[in-house]
Amino acid sequence: MSETERDPSTRTAPVKITDVAAAAGVAPMTVSRVINTPDRVSPETTARVREAIARLGYVPNLIAGGLSSRKSRMVAAIVPTIAHPMFAGLVQSFSDAMRVAGYQVMLSISGYEDTDDESLFRALLGRRPDALMITGSGYSPAALQMLIEARIPVVEVWDVSSRPIDMAIGFDHAQVGAEVAAFLLAKGHDRFAVLTARDSRALSRARGFTEAVAAAGKPIVWEKITPSPSTAAAGREGLRALLPALDQRCALLCSSDLMAFGVVTEARVQGVMIPEHLAVVGFGNLELSAANEPAITTVSPEGAGTGRSAAGFLLRRLSGEGPRETDRVVVPFRIMERATA
Repeated sequence: MSETERDPSTRTAPVKITDVAAAAGVAPMTVSRVINTPDRVSPETTARVREAIARLGYVPNLIAGGLSSRKSRMVAAIVPTIAHPMFAGLVQSFSDAMRVAGYQVMLSISGYEDTDDESLFRALLGRRPDALMITGSGYSPAALQMLIEARIPVVEVWDVSSRPIDMAIGFDHAQVGAEVAAFLLAKGHDRFAVLTARDSRALSRARGFTEAVAAAGKPIVWEKITPSPSTAAAGREGLRALLPALDQRCALLCSSDLMAFGVVTEARVQGVMIPEHLAVVGFGNLELSAANEPAITTVSPEGAGTGRSAAGFLLRRLSGEGPRETDRVVVPFRIMERATA
């Protein structure tokens, strides 16, 4: 999608059923039948109407007539998982803040694999939420256009988008990786390894890390990518695979604290000395990282703070305030140096 297409200033009025009917050359009732009872419409007409729906980004109102006002007092939130504590904390703080303001949160789990994001957004927007929080920005152009056409407040979290749909609060994940590399280089490490989950944010941190290591003229002696989400079990398996490369001292970046916890646990089983022989850095600053023995060095993002900030952004816009220059926020992070590095 072009920059212009994602520019909120180019939005028009929400697409209506009459717009679809005009584009397809049929009556509005025919469009309604295609949506609700397609078996009553010829295949040729159905195809023409669906093409117009897709081209215009029309989202049928699945609750039309069910509300006495245009406000549903409901917002939607999309996260890849709630199995990971980072996203669970994000959702909890966001939901708490919205509930205090009188809004209920409808939660959708998108997962990490390639999915039909157009169907996901169509299903959510069809319930006519008043606003939307989405995790990340790696959605298809058609799905993003659907959000633009919905003309509701949208806040993107967890990633830093160069061209947000509306508002954005996130991390520069590549910069996280680069700063971890600088931290480990400053401690005298000259051999490095990466254990990362396959999701785009984890891979971005890994890329920032490996590029910074390469720029310093140091080698990446081992790298492994595992399915998302990252787990402690993947960390244990990763450490076993890393063992042949541990003939010399090494520093390992893990894409999450859960994975780092698994690495540290398996290192104890295998007799690998941490941090003397293997330094380990995670991401997330989970409670287990500080409580573990040894305590795990990690990157601390403001996960719960992001949820509260996202709610604040949406509530401000829902109160009638217009866009601000501060609607794009890069969340700070810091490296928590503990016993594993």
